[in-house]
Amino acid sequence: MDPWEAGLATYPRPASPFTAEPGTAETRWLDLLDRTTRTCVAHDRPDLARWLVRRRAQLLDPQLRVMVVGEAKQGKSQLINALLNATVCPAGDGARRRVATVVRHAAAPSAHLVRRQPAQPHGDEPAEDRLPLPVERLAERLDTGDDHHPPGELLYAEVGLPRELLAGGLTLIEAPAVDWSDPAPAVTAIGTLTRADTVLFVTEATRELSPAELALLVHLGRSYPGLVVALTKTDLAPDWRWVLRRDHQLLAEAGVPARLVALSATLRLHAARTGDQALNAESGFPHLVTHLRRTVAGKSEQLARVGAGLVTRSALEDLAAALRDELAAERRGGTSDAMSRLHDAQRGLEQLRSCTTRWQYALADEVADLVSDIEYDLRERTRAILRKADENLDEADPGRSWRPFEEWLDGSLRDVAEANFGWLAERIESMADRVAQEFPDGAVDYLPQWTPALLRDAPDRVDRLGKPAVDRLSLSQKVFTGLRGSYGGVLMFGLATGLAGMPLINPLSLGAGALFAGKSIRDESRSTLKRRQATAKAAVQRHVDDVFARLNKDAKDVIRQAQRVLRTHFTDLTEELQQAVVESARTAKQAVDNDAAVREHRTRRIQRELVSLSGLYKQATALSVARPALVPAQRPPSA
Repeated sequence: MDPWEAGLATYPRPASPFTAEPGTAETRWLDLLDRTTRTCVAHDRPDLARWLVRRRAQLLDPQLRVMVVGEAKQGKSQLINALLNATVCPAGDGARRRVATVVRHAAAPSAHLVRRQPAQPHGDEPAEDRLPLPVERLAERLDTGDDHHPPGELLYAEVGLPRELLAGGLTLIEAPAVDWSDPAPAVTAIGTLTRADTVLFVTEATRELSPAELALLVHLGRSYPGLVVALTKTDLAPDWRWVLRRDHQLLAEAGVPARLVALSATLRLHAARTGDQALNAESGFPHLVTHLRRTVAGKSEQLARVGAGLVTRSALEDLAAALRDELAAERRGGTSDAMSRLHDAQRGLEQLRSCTTRWQYALADEVADLVSDIEYDLRERTRAILRKADENLDEADPGRSWRPFEEWLDGSLRDVAEANFGWLAERIESMADRVAQEFPDGAVDYLPQWTPALLRDAPDRVDRLGKPAVDRLSLSQKVFTGLRGSYGGVLMFGLATGLAGMPLINPLSLGAGALFAGKSIRDESRSTLKRRQATAKAAVQRHVDDVFARLNKDAKDVIRQAQRVLRTHFTDLTEELQQAVVESARTAKQAVDNDAAVREHRTRRIQRELVSLSGLYKQATALSVARPALVPAQRPPSA
């Protein structure tokens, strides 16, 4: 065996961080892993089940795959080269690693580029195509890429070396530098791709762990057992012991189950060239080699057990998180369709109650306004006819021109009735539309279409005004009026002329009597005409008042009839809407009750499933218990 592979000194105490289990440990973790896989299938998570199946096969594989992770220029490549005493991974500022490098045992040095087959879809386990190439060209190909095979198709590089440390079942995986703004997904993807079992985290001993490194270690500690943190370049850090203790404190505070080891690849390589065993022991690599050998030897009983516990816990946490979210949603109740329908129905009932009050008030107000407006319109129209009739009667003799006046009056009143009742019909339609607006949109499909007989027969309701009985000045009345008037003239002028010696009856007194007789007849004729006009005006006034009273009564009857029709129509509509809303509320309430029962059943089922998962989780936690150890302080490396 090459002494520089195993190291010249070994750590006298057990290097493995695991506690030995009884002989049935393998059966326990396999059984737990299989039960968890079946649970994932039962919870409709085939992705988790496939992942657990792959991890199960990986844990049963005796080969130990260690992924070396760290920031750029932390010494990952130099650590692997020093551990194997071979220039496997190019190191230095010029190295630009694009993909991971997998170093495994081989009878002779070899190198391959493992690519994804173009015909296969991207996935967790892509079909691989291995491209052999000379070992000396591997570094060039990894640093510069391949023109014929784009880097996006390259999965990882594989190097084979004849080393006894590797022959024991160890495989080293150098991870490329990742984006440290969010490194966890990239490292997880590399670990899944290369099927890593554990992680060797590399950081410089010149400083303590950064917050980003500590966050990544917390993430890795949940997924990988046997985590080791290597402090490199101790030959350049005089205070590396303080950094070692500080890192141990940070890891303990973060709850990361990791083992710490201080290393110097420079001392290791120099000791290998000079054969200085003391310098090799001072480099710290013998402790790491011993730890790796013991981990390989105890993988099936120790690391596999802890790894099974970790992957089982991770899968159970995913399942439990989904169940807790579902349970929280069930307890909140949410806004199911049934609950939404119930709330809508309740709001509909409230709106219907409010709508019923509004449309009843609106109908009453509209009827009151309509009665007032129609009566005022009819009053104004009839007053206008009266004023016009008075003007006509003041200028004409009712006894001589009554027929044309009567025809005019009858036509005017009929026009008034037709216009007033026509406007009444329009206002009734407007009133129906106004009341319908108080209902929700779409609730009123139609309005009652009806035309009362009074609206159609309104002009026929106007009677003709008969000719009033007026006084006429007859011939005898004229003679009597003339004699009565002439008597005063004859007497007055006869007496006057009698003073002059003339007799009482003389031509002057007779002439004066004739003049006074004519005047009396004219005065009596004018008085008789005034009486006839007054009588006609009074008759017209009474007739118009009668027509107004009749039309007003008819209009009010029409309005009351319209009110009853609309009230009946909207009452029936309200009852129909109320029945529909009540039925909807009853159906929604029944659906809500059913949903509540189903939700309660689901809640109990989820709680039972969470209890079952909790039992599995406790078993997984018991399997994954590991006690990280701190390597004792070593004496400072020589310059």
